[in-house]
Amino acid sequence: MTENGSSPAQSVNWLRATGPENDVVVSSRIRLARNLANYPFLIKMTPDQRIALIAEMEKAVRASSFLKKANMILTKEIGEIDRQFLLERYLISNALVREDGASAVVITPDEMVSLMMIEEDHLRLQVFQSGLNLAEAWRIADEIDMELEKSLSYAFDATLGYLTACPTNVGTGIRASCMLHLPSLVITKQIQKVLQALSKLNLAVRGLYGEGTQALGSFFQFSNQITLGQPETEIISNLEGVIKQVITHEREAREYLRKKRKTKMEDQVWRALGVLKSARLISSQEAIQLLSLVQTGVDTGIIEGRVTHRDLNQLFLWIQPGHLQKMHGSELSAADRDIQRADRIRTFFSKLLL
Repeated sequence: MTENGSSPAQSVNWLRATGPENDVVVSSRIRLARNLANYPFLIKMTPDQRIALIAEMEKAVRASSFLKKANMILTKEIGEIDRQFLLERYLISNALVREDGASAVVITPDEMVSLMMIEEDHLRLQVFQSGLNLAEAWRIADEIDMELEKSLSYAFDATLGYLTACPTNVGTGIRASCMLHLPSLVITKQIQKVLQALSKLNLAVRGLYGEGTQALGSFFQFSNQITLGQPETEIISNLEGVIKQVITHEREAREYLRKKRKTKMEDQVWRALGVLKSARLISSQEAIQLLSLVQTGVDTGIIEGRVTHRDLNQLFLWIQPGHLQKMHGSELSAADRDIQRADRIRTFFSKLLL
């Protein structure tokens, strides 16, 4: 297997806004946590055990028909910028970015599947889909999981299910999640009611890059918290039902803004676009907030015809620190990243004649 050949300018398939309900749901993800029975959990593993575990899992990956064309990256062999780049594409987690022992990630050419080796658990399999498409993500994840289990002996208890490093993942080991863009609920100040209702349903809400991150630009990740005592299909069905209700609330809030606050929304959207088209320095946080307003302008019909969700999803990716530095070809200071980000955004909108 070879190092991941992703270009910073390459589009991520699951960000192409082709899936169901893609005006609200950016992406769906299924993540499975697994451990091997013949190795201790990560906290007790020796360096030699880590290396042996990676070798054993690589053999299983090579035997998988689904993963046979995937690329394998040893994280110790890549630098900080490359780790940040992979994190921004959701191919690795914050935990793997910080990992200084032997670990690895396997990535399919279309970047719809990544398999992290030695993260919090021995194996963490992720499958992504565009829009609200949890069922398809689960179908693929289940197929890969069954293929891997032919070669690997998972840590499994007949009563508890799959055994994991964190007790909250014991059972199915599944985390089903969706990334939603909810600017209308944020603007109308209804978002807290929605989040409070979700917490009562045992659903977790996180920011752009998962646990411990902020919901910048009105982007929220919703996922299940219970993995024990429910079959995977029930977990997925329950989450999907809740997500559909949130979609309805977002669209209702969007319609309210379009009808009742049209002039104010037009002012906010065009001001945001004006700053993005003119700024010579702009931070990640400010850019994401302003681009979120532009996307709201697209959704409410204020900006028509020239920019799509796919365009904006791609731009959200390009302006992240790791992508900016990969495209520049070297490390950049925070101030230089702000210059590069502003330049890239101006170029993007000038090409769209906006």
